[in-house]
Amino acid sequence: MKKLLFCSVILALLALPTLAQEMEGQKKATDADKIATFDDNGEIRRGAMIGDSEAVELASVLADPSAYAGKTVKVSGFIVRSCKMEGCWAELGAEKDSRETVRVTMKDHSFFIPLKSAGFKALAEGVFTVETLSKEKVKHLIKDDGATFENVNEDGTVTEVSFLASGIVLTKG
Repeated sequence: MKKLLFCSVILALLALPTLAQEMEGQKKATDADKIATFDDNGEIRRGAMIGDSEAVELASVLADPSAYAGKTVKVSGFIVRSCKMEGCWAELGAEKDSRETVRVTMKDHSFFIPLKSAGFKALAEGVFTVETLSKEKVKHLIKDDGATFENVNEDGTVTEVSFLASGIVLTKG
């Protein structure tokens, strides 16, 4: 028993440097990331440049998410709400006050949108997925970031359509 405990402790200690490196690799939002600074064209560009992928309607995706899952597409809409800590996610809806939204996260946590992005028009390029968020993730998003969920499962998880953005352009709505 002591041998097993000793081996477990050694393995845990060996894993610490790897875990620390992974955590260091995540970019943190700077003060400049968190504020809205529009360029001369009235845009805020974050992440990669928007390419020439297929443009899809948000309503079409919400009606049949599996038809778009895994494909790189462009989608536009309005930011209904966003992360209040770093700007690492947003809820995108067809209208400024949409109740039906898609959670947009930023690829590799490598870029952020301004904290006060609600109401901005957005054009994003990336990939749609249908995923189940853990109970802990749901609690974090609600408590720390002000997220809302319409359909929480009995076990506290949420299955949602999400969008992993490689790039996003915001304009004043």
